[in-house]
Amino acid sequence: MQKSTVTILETSDLHGNMLPLHYANNRPNEVGLAKIAALVAEERKKESNVIVIDNGDLIQGTPLAYHHARLDNEPMDPMVLGLNYIGYDAAVIGNHEFNYGLDVLGKAVEESEFPWLCASIVDGESGEPFLGKPYIVKELPEGVRIGILGLTTPYIPNWENPAHIAGLQFVDAVQAAHKWVKVLKEVEQVDVVVISYHGGFERHLETGEPTEPLTGENQGYQLCMEVEGVDVLLTGHQHRSIAGQAVNGVIVVQPGTAGVTLGKVKLELSMIDGKWRIDNKTSELLSVTGVEADKQLIELVSEHEAKTQKWLDQPIGKLTGDMLVKDPMQTRLKDSALIEFINRVQMELSGAPISNTALFDNVSPGFPSDITMRDIVSNYIYPNTLKVIRISGQDIKDALEQSAEYFELTSGGEVQVSSKFREPKPQHYNYDMWEGITYKLNISRPIGERVVQLDYDGKPLDLDASYDVVMNNYRAAGGGNYAMFQDKPVIKDIPTDVAELLAGYIMERGTIEASVNENWEVIWDLERK
Repeated sequence: MQKSTVTILETSDLHGNMLPLHYANNRPNEVGLAKIAALVAEERKKESNVIVIDNGDLIQGTPLAYHHARLDNEPMDPMVLGLNYIGYDAAVIGNHEFNYGLDVLGKAVEESEFPWLCASIVDGESGEPFLGKPYIVKELPEGVRIGILGLTTPYIPNWENPAHIAGLQFVDAVQAAHKWVKVLKEVEQVDVVVISYHGGFERHLETGEPTEPLTGENQGYQLCMEVEGVDVLLTGHQHRSIAGQAVNGVIVVQPGTAGVTLGKVKLELSMIDGKWRIDNKTSELLSVTGVEADKQLIELVSEHEAKTQKWLDQPIGKLTGDMLVKDPMQTRLKDSALIEFINRVQMELSGAPISNTALFDNVSPGFPSDITMRDIVSNYIYPNTLKVIRISGQDIKDALEQSAEYFELTSGGEVQVSSKFREPKPQHYNYDMWEGITYKLNISRPIGERVVQLDYDGKPLDLDASYDVVMNNYRAAGGGNYAMFQDKPVIKDIPTDVAELLAGYIMERGTIEASVNENWEVIWDLERK
């Protein structure tokens, strides 16, 4: 009996991580495409049939990616250079691919020696797939035909700057899958259907219970349950680590973020009655921990990296006072100099009387006394821009109640991050802190009833009145399930990256001062301690 095996390798959400280092301090870090390259080479030594796919969110996310996109876009995109070097078979468009606009994306696609797949993003006029290719078919030497379909979450218009997606239409991923899987089966006569979907799972993989609001942002579970003929689902977007699981007979995998692991699916097939059948399918995650990075790839991007490091070490200005983040939880429990500074810059540059921002992750260091560009991008890690939107007092209260869900108390009365903001991935960036209003959150109280003080201009905030609030474009579009901000009038759009705005603000002044007006705090009842 004729047999065949194939290994499908997946990266997803690399987010510009090429080198195994932390840009905040240049210390070693177990991440990156240079380490992934070594793992792929090992797999190719072991197996003759290896297909390598990137599942999206490739060209944005580190100072290396930012510097290339914004300041030095002439050379080849360093992440594309890496995928070309490794010999990827295809890539899928992720939502962050649009962050720097269609010109930067188009250039990266042109430089790629592999096709970019996206069946669910189409030209608004013709209805044809954006970039032309919805799928590829790989034929193995034994004759097995493998169809790989690319899908992207259609939720992008809820986050992205409209100018960056002008002329594009985003189709429901399940709808697109129905259409193109049929083409793969009936027209292309493939033996195996693989979907590489830049999206994640909206339901628990075993129970099918919803794990988030069913907005259509993530439809992985639905794809497995409703689209007939799918054998493998490669996923991403949620930054989860998923392997060794199947949903409705579809083997699934998701390899985290930043290149911490390489997703691996292995299929074993036999020819039965003139047709290839899958006998066995498995998925696992291969860790880059302890793997030596590919030296040749590091050399290939060394010029990009040298320019990035020089830019990061540029002095910007000085700080008097303390703006360091010593304990991220404490920064989120009481007004701090760093958060107040970011909010005040947003207010000053936009003219809005109220602002919100977040401490995006738990490794943000804050600002030292001598501030460089490295300090800016270590604290403001996303290429967000600013929007001023007009919202009601009730919207502000609702948003504060949603942020207050970030906290929960242990049985011993200790404060911790709630499971809702920890699972399936940490969402520290979805907890906002505000300036221009005075408020208290009592986290001993039930969810939805935690705002115990909310004042504006010395008196209780009028829930029926309108207020202009500045926030990042992700939040202004309702990102993070802040539906109360969706479709609100945009009073002002500031299309410059916030990191650039902060750097420019400090450079102009030369010296900034740390200040804390203590306009907000999180409290809890002492008897709960």
